[in-house]
Amino acid sequence: MFGLIDPPREEAITAVQACGEAGIRVKMITGDHASTARAIARQLQLVNADDAITGQQLERMSEAELRQRVQEVDVYARVNPAHKLRLVRLLQEHGRIVAMTGDGVNDAPALKRADVGTAMGQNGTEAAKEAAEMVLADDNFASIIHAVEEGRTVYDNLKKAILFILPTNGGEALIILAAIVLGFQQLPLTPVQILWVNMVTAVTLALSLAFEPPEVNVMQRPPRDPREPILNAHLLWRIIFVSLILMGGTFGLFLWEMQRGASIEHARTVAVNTLVMFEIFYLFNSRYITASVFNRAGFVGNPYVLIAIAVLVTFQLGFTYLPLLQTLFGTVAIGIDIWLRIVLVASTVLFLVEIEKVFLRRKH
Repeated sequence: MFGLIDPPREEAITAVQACGEAGIRVKMITGDHASTARAIARQLQLVNADDAITGQQLERMSEAELRQRVQEVDVYARVNPAHKLRLVRLLQEHGRIVAMTGDGVNDAPALKRADVGTAMGQNGTEAAKEAAEMVLADDNFASIIHAVEEGRTVYDNLKKAILFILPTNGGEALIILAAIVLGFQQLPLTPVQILWVNMVTAVTLALSLAFEPPEVNVMQRPPRDPREPILNAHLLWRIIFVSLILMGGTFGLFLWEMQRGASIEHARTVAVNTLVMFEIFYLFNSRYITASVFNRAGFVGNPYVLIAIAVLVTFQLGFTYLPLLQTLFGTVAIGIDIWLRIVLVASTVLFLVEIEKVFLRRKH
């Protein structure tokens, strides 16, 4: 008599646990005997490893009965392709986003019906690969978790880039709008200076956010609502809030310089550098949407941010002091005392947004 065992891989057990922390419930649909399926489910530590529904029981259950139990039962044994398709459909009717893995020809209908069909790249059939949206090159369930983490990080970084770009553009628009409303004959920023700001910040600061590493809690969050817009009420508030801060600080320093009798070129130079410094400080806020940036990782966790800031500061020094760029953009040299004033005013956005985050975290 020989005893054979095919235990789940250690990384699969870890991956199932990671799924649970990420709000993803794993269900096992297998052709094995129910007792074998339950034993494997216990090793995998599925949420409900004690109950199992077999293919024969599925055949006898009505739609209403199965619809009632499909969410609570995690083990299905001795099933055929039609059963898999039925289970996927019923879970979707409950409003669930269903990801399905499979490798055989008989898995193709369920893979096609699932929201995210995942086929095995090494042992999977061509039919399964054609029906799936995603193919696992290494046939490893743990790779799905890495894909989920990467997907959440990409989505986060997209939101961070939008959250950075829109307020900075909004601040520019409000500065011009305020000058027009207040009847200024000479605007704080010229069109060519606005073009300069957009050009140098887009290729430095905004681009660095694309390389943001995953946030610490990215795999401890529940899945987002797929119907939720990328710009929700909080993000719209943040855009308006930061736009007003940028407008107030930049326009305020422009007025300060004009009232002190400075030339329009001098005041505009101060305004442009203030706006750029605001964006540099706000870049740190944008690294975390709700978490605090006041920690070591918040300031030095992304080396691309530091490189982008260094490049941008170099650009701004050239913009302010190089004779050729002074002629092109209508700027003049400014003193160290003015730079200190610019940094002091621009740094306010860092603290104000972090205070806003504190209130947001308390609310949620």
